[in-house]
Amino acid sequence: MSNDTGRLAVGAVDRALLILETLAAQPEGLALAALADDLALPRSACHRLLQELVRCGYVRQLREQGEYALTTKLPALGLSFLGSSGIVDLAQPVIDRLAATSGELVRLALVDGDRLTFVAKAQGARSGLRYDPDMGMAVPLSCSAGGHAWLMTQSEERATALVAAQGFANPKQYGPKAPTTYKALMKILDEDRRRGYSLIVESYAPGMTAMAAPILRRGAQAVGVITIAGPLQRLTLQRMQELGRPLLEAAGDLALVSASSPLFARSGR
Repeated sequence: MSNDTGRLAVGAVDRALLILETLAAQPEGLALAALADDLALPRSACHRLLQELVRCGYVRQLREQGEYALTTKLPALGLSFLGSSGIVDLAQPVIDRLAATSGELVRLALVDGDRLTFVAKAQGARSGLRYDPDMGMAVPLSCSAGGHAWLMTQSEERATALVAAQGFANPKQYGPKAPTTYKALMKILDEDRRRGYSLIVESYAPGMTAMAAPILRRGAQAVGVITIAGPLQRLTLQRMQELGRPLLEAAGDLALVSASSPLFARSGR
């Protein structure tokens, strides 16, 4: 393959993945024009890629000349992958127990290279306001409890590099108290290290609080984090402090079982 052909192939793959990632956040679908504009792609090129994704079964057109949306093929692949790894069978009982104890949303995120991605959850709230974001998303490192729990296990140089690669979260799009400088973030991480777990108030989203603990295998880097998130009116600072011990115990339990899953085993490398 020539260099020019290789670059064209990589560009097409990159664009196709961008289309899939964009449609994943739009379950109602997007029109061709809107999708092309969002991704700054020529409409003809965007249309060709969409047709290929339709042919492969990853995208469907909701009606003739209408919006494009994901099929269930991509989520099914992800579920199959997680099921084969054994991660859900191993982690779900621990997640369920912490959700029952806290009465809030509990999630597990795994380290995958330079990313932290949610892969499992349990909803502890049975009534009232529930906080339940999409799964499979890359965790914003600078403003989330999960991101802070991972960053607190890293050196300042490594934590800075990870945030620099992803960028700081815009408080207008996340929470009003999201840190926007390295100095502010490092101060938060120092407090998290002394506490043993991270804690945020209206950093990820307005009116939302969260806490997280790293999953640390003996002699290895963090392989993931476990988080508790809920509305500020219910998951108060005092309540989060009460949940500190159960959260750390759950992280310890997940560290013990992590060796049994190949997905856990490769995380954090």
